[in-house]
Amino acid sequence: MDYGSNLFYNRNGQDILHTLDKERKIFVSKTLIFGHKNPDTDTITSALVYAELKKALGEEVEAVRLGEVNGETQFALDQFNVDAPRLVERVSDEVEQVILVDHNERQQSAEDIDEVQVLEVIDHHRIANFETKGPLYYRAEPVGCTATILNKLYKEKGQQVSKPMAGLMLSAIISDSLLFKSPTCTDEDRKAAEELAAIAGVDAEEYGLKMLKAGADISDKTAEELISLDAKGFNMGDKKVEIAQVNTVDTDDVLSRKSELEAAIEKNVSEKDLDLFLLVVTDILESDSTVVAVGNETEAVAKAFETELDGNQAVLKGVVSRKKQIVPPLNTYFG
Repeated sequence: MDYGSNLFYNRNGQDILHTLDKERKIFVSKTLIFGHKNPDTDTITSALVYAELKKALGEEVEAVRLGEVNGETQFALDQFNVDAPRLVERVSDEVEQVILVDHNERQQSAEDIDEVQVLEVIDHHRIANFETKGPLYYRAEPVGCTATILNKLYKEKGQQVSKPMAGLMLSAIISDSLLFKSPTCTDEDRKAAEELAAIAGVDAEEYGLKMLKAGADISDKTAEELISLDAKGFNMGDKKVEIAQVNTVDTDDVLSRKSELEAAIEKNVSEKDLDLFLLVVTDILESDSTVVAVGNETEAVAKAFETELDGNQAVLKGVVSRKKQIVPPLNTYFG
């Protein structure tokens, strides 16, 4: 075996090309596809869906995840009989190239993202704190869900969407749009959902409500789990902000544990040296949110949303979207 040639052979005598990094680690010539930390339904399903498309096009890829699967996402996976991607802590130990879905900001991605080449990004969020060493394919559209973009990509590549993948994409759109009630939901999302529901063989409204309710069951979650299930970090001006969102059908179920949640949040703020942690408790039936603010910059919440904080808590009427209704006002305030 000639190690100097970087050419290896498996037991069947087939040639497999590997490359060696500076520490002489062996890399497989595949690409990992993953979404952000603390993954939600769009993140998990988009990785799986895009991986299936790439494989159909003859590319060697694998969908992976950077965190635990939440109850809502597991409901969707079970409904369409799809296994969750495997969990990874680092990506550079395995590959040299990655594809990002449903995110681009470095603090939301793999810890060692700087040690690999980002080949592609498929996303529907703002672009911030992101740069690459080389050119890449970047697809970002102002729609409510990454899955809506992936539905387009299947068509552009001339590939049929399978029933399981259609179900997963529909689940992602329902999740990100809160069953089409979120202001982030566009006509493109609704059209895609209609198409995908037909392929998946489900009624979007009926299935969607069941899925959202499955995700809203927090009875078995610890305070630490609740504040990290769907949490994202943001750099806003010179401030470090983390925003966690919990969907529920009864806000009181969450707020009855406020002291326990605050203790977990304060620990998180201290460990990460955050300026502000905002817990957004969203009632998926009433389409309102109650926010709990912890940190040195809690006053920013009152000013950014033109509201009064009762202690460290406020109700934001009609607010359900972190991306469109929570992040922009705070980002503008911190400048």
